[in-house]
Amino acid sequence: MSIYALEDKQLLAIKPTSFVVESIFERDDLQEAFKNNIDIIAPGCMVIAEEFSDWQGSRKRIDLLAIDKQANLVVIELKRTETGDHMELQALRYASMISTMTFDDAIEVFQKYKQRNGDPSYSLDDAQSEIRGFVENDTVEIGFAEDVKTILVSQDFSAELTTSVIWLNERNLDITCMKIQPYNDNGKILIDIQQIIPLPEAEDYQIKVRRKLEERRDIRKDSSRDYSKYRFNDMELGKGRLALEVIKYHFNQHRNQSIDALINDFDNIAHSQPIVENLKVAQDHARAKGRARYFLNDSDILRTGDGSEYVVSSQWGKTNIEELIDFATDTLSYEIEKLLTSNSPEKRKVQIEDYEIIQLEDSTILISKNGTVVSAKPALRYLSNQFNIKLDNGSGNQKNTRNLGNEVINAIEQSKL
Repeated sequence: MSIYALEDKQLLAIKPTSFVVESIFERDDLQEAFKNNIDIIAPGCMVIAEEFSDWQGSRKRIDLLAIDKQANLVVIELKRTETGDHMELQALRYASMISTMTFDDAIEVFQKYKQRNGDPSYSLDDAQSEIRGFVENDTVEIGFAEDVKTILVSQDFSAELTTSVIWLNERNLDITCMKIQPYNDNGKILIDIQQIIPLPEAEDYQIKVRRKLEERRDIRKDSSRDYSKYRFNDMELGKGRLALEVIKYHFNQHRNQSIDALINDFDNIAHSQPIVENLKVAQDHARAKGRARYFLNDSDILRTGDGSEYVVSSQWGKTNIEELIDFATDTLSYEIEKLLTSNSPEKRKVQIEDYEIIQLEDSTILISKNGTVVSAKPALRYLSNQFNIKLDNGSGNQKNTRNLGNEVINAIEQSKL
């Protein structure tokens, strides 16, 4: 699209340019401009952080982090390049990493943002009051960050990126692409800003997507009392306790290693705070903030040979607990089973001999024999032998429970055709 100036009954084209040519920079120019005029690219949103990077084991930064009127988090990524390459992957990573942010986390982040932007006396109470006044949800703590939205802002987007975004949006993600094209009008820089995905005209489609998200949210609320449970070392555990017991067990099995080496074993798991923290640091934080975010009971403390004491984070959600489970089962070869609850969504169910095998929507495998739940891995090894299914993936590594279970179910279904 071109921009024209109407002069003396003539349309004179204004020269398109690029941010690179005009020496306009992402952080110093574009980020500052959009931060102060956020409604242009994110209507109904409020910025709560810039250059956000409060997570363990990563130096990645979110350009702008905002919340909308429904208390959803909004990740805003800016690029001055002409294709916006890989922005969708970067944004998905950021969305995943902040998905465990709590309302209290947001208050702290917003306070720091306001203090760094000219209000050094801005308090936590001020931050809480401003966020509560902005959102339309009276019970903001309960509904906080149910969804994470993404806005990508770039001079242009490659066909590969736009195709990826459309595909992701069709699967109920919420990603918006904003095209910002600069023009040079005799030394004056004009910027044409257009939303290209989803098309603003596609209002009916957007409403349908929104309704789908609301239906899913209602389902989650209806089933919120029925939390997922897991079995590890003959214990039935919720998400936080599962993480604690896995890390404690790993710590006790490798006491000859340094504490830094043990902590580094869990570095690839996205988390909003250190997964393992020094006890005194965690206690000081709990006293200062009035809430504990680590398991501080004496029986939960990790003690090293030199007398140092460490504690494990109690803040775990669906995304990072699944990362921990995958790491524990695939890399550490620990046995962890997800227990079937009344709200566990089934994907497939098969029966063979005395066994019933259930595959959940998240690919978790549950097995019962004669009506009694049994450990999945031994049962899958037995059934794999019946169908000549290899237990390794060809490179010497054992298949994890999910992959092996999927192959066994496929084989059982094929045998009944």
